[in-house]
Amino acid sequence: MKVKIGIGGLVVLILVAIIGPHVAPYDPSTSSSAVLQGPSGAHLFGTTLLGQDVFSQFLVGAGPTLLVGFEAAGIATAISILIGVPSGYFGGPVGEGLTLVSNVFLVLPTLPLLIVVVGYLPGSSYAVLGLVIGLTSWAFGARVIRAQTLSLKSRDWVEAARATGDAWPRILFNDLLPGLIPVISASFLFSVAFSILTETGLEFLGLGNLSQWTWGTMLYWTQNDAAYQIGAWWWYVPPGLAIALIGLCLALVNFGIDERGNARLQRAWGERGLTRRFARRRPAALGGESPQ
Repeated sequence: MKVKIGIGGLVVLILVAIIGPHVAPYDPSTSSSAVLQGPSGAHLFGTTLLGQDVFSQFLVGAGPTLLVGFEAAGIATAISILIGVPSGYFGGPVGEGLTLVSNVFLVLPTLPLLIVVVGYLPGSSYAVLGLVIGLTSWAFGARVIRAQTLSLKSRDWVEAARATGDAWPRILFNDLLPGLIPVISASFLFSVAFSILTETGLEFLGLGNLSQWTWGTMLYWTQNDAAYQIGAWWWYVPPGLAIALIGLCLALVNFGIDERGNARLQRAWGERGLTRRFARRRPAALGGESPQ
């Protein structure tokens, strides 16, 4: 159920990102005489200090925000796999060297580094921003994947495959990667949330491309025009609530994957279910009446 709810929410948000620019009722940058009006039939999410339609800004801004999140997460997860799996499986100089690389990137101050890079790339596209975030945010995922690889490579089936003379590529793809799928999925979902928050934070600080609409630039202009102080809640609630909803959907999908992929957690839930069923039937089993 958690996975279905999470995936359903993500699908809705992705559809908004895809069709949003085509169904936006107004140009999000066009001003009008309807200044700081609350939600109404003409403006579903109200208007800004300049009379711009917040609903149109929300629809147009969904695409770049999700593009950065999923692109950066895909890049970061791919690098995490390429670094984490070999560093955990191989010993000697190869494993030590890859571990050293991930440790160096792990201690780098990511946000200051991104501020410097974005400062040298003014007006860059969101594809470039996603690439930069992905290249600087893979180290934590690589460490997690490496730890899981170290645990799996000592399992009986891996030892048996190694004893029968299977080559290391076959062991990695056939024996290790299936067991790493829950960890890789969790790393990807975490990277999506982290990338969206990073992109939003950069734009909230005024470091992004403020000439294009995203949920981050919407929050920047609400802060710049003091929307909270003047009580224009309809201006900043939609982008903030949408970002929180993305985090919630990703967390639900992650919890569902972990429950299905973690055998120990499955046994724990199974034991809990048996305990509850036994508790309901215990009075009847002891000769008493079953509770209604």
